[in-house]
Amino acid sequence: MQCRRLFSISVLVAALFPACAQISKIDPTLLGRATAGEAQSQYLVGMAYATGKGVALDDTQAAAWFQKAADQGQKQAEYQLGVLFHTGQGLPQDDAQAADWFRRAGDQGVAAAQLALGQLYDHGQGVPQSYPKAAEWYAKAAALGNDEAQYNLGTLNERGLGVPQDFTQAAFYYRKAAAQGNSGAQFNLGLLYDNGQGVEQDYAQAAIWYNKAAEQGLARAQYNLGSMFASGQGVPRDLGEAYYWLALAANNWIGERQQQAIRARDNVASHLTPAQLFQAQSRVTKWMAAHRP
Repeated sequence: MQCRRLFSISVLVAALFPACAQISKIDPTLLGRATAGEAQSQYLVGMAYATGKGVALDDTQAAAWFQKAADQGQKQAEYQLGVLFHTGQGLPQDDAQAADWFRRAGDQGVAAAQLALGQLYDHGQGVPQSYPKAAEWYAKAAALGNDEAQYNLGTLNERGLGVPQDFTQAAFYYRKAAAQGNSGAQFNLGLLYDNGQGVEQDYAQAAIWYNKAAEQGLARAQYNLGSMFASGQGVPRDLGEAYYWLALAANNWIGERQQQAIRARDNVASHLTPAQLFQAQSRVTKWMAAHRP
């Protein structure tokens, strides 16, 4: 099982709030409306400072403008203020305050805030640790289509944390997140098909979902997919393809798992002709170059 991702929230950029993308600079009219107390304008000025759109990046100024807007109930500003309290950018780091602002925004239907509050409950940051509360908030965000919340809710159902263990429900939420391109959900759905948990066992389906996650660089998926090609389980046996995925897993993993992938890769390599090995290695090199950070 691919575990729930560690709590990580970043300040949303203009792409998530198209109105902010319209700001090429803080024009006097917008600033005047914000200064006069218009909440939406205050939020947009805060986003400009938070993203460096038209002004120098300034988290302190961003926090000040978000605070003004959030005090008037502007939901996006409430969320952004929670982010700054959580990260300690422009404000003293304070997860209790972050939870309060995430709750306010979440109550107004901001899916990112609902996810964030669920993560705080999941990890016991700023609030007492509670899987049932985490599941409650993940469910709200999942219902709004947030793939990370769907993924996290799937893992809670798979592990029976905060909710009764239910592999069928886990598969339901993983499938929703996987359809949105969530690599962790794609991998976990593949595992459920591999093991016949919550779905009928189907190695071909497992391989399909592993492949989707593997293409995104998830080492566990690359390893499992390579192993399936090596054994011919769910896919036609293809040692060149097996080497390709196992080599990628070895490059993307670290520690003991990397050594496991190296051993599997080298075992497959011993059964390839020099020409087959060269072709597979060339594909690995090309993939790594295309996905280099």
